Amino acid sequence: MNMQAMLKQAQALQKDMLKVKEEIENTEFVGESSLVKVTIKGNHEVVKVDINSDDSFDKDDLEVLQDMIVVAFNDANKKLDKLTESKMGKFGNIPGLF
Repeated sequence: MNMQAMLKQAQALQKDMLKVKEEIENTEFVGESSLVKVTIKGNHEVVKVDINSDDSFDKDDLEVLQDMIVVAFNDANKKLDKLTESKMGKFGNIPGLF
């Protein structure tokens, strides 16, 4: 196999990898427990938090709490990404590594 054919094959593979990555990032995943349901996108961004509550919560208080949980989850994910980048960056940008 010549070098140009190998390069073409590598470019096709990279294109396929990017397509799959984009599909995953646009997919929503729902995690549930007995009282809480969290919806995230494939890039770890929290989209929605639902809290199953009885009448002990005021509706406005519940919405504020749900929004605060979304912000906290997204903040934690940003810190995770920053630490991962700082620690793994020394290895270079190897696709699919992290």
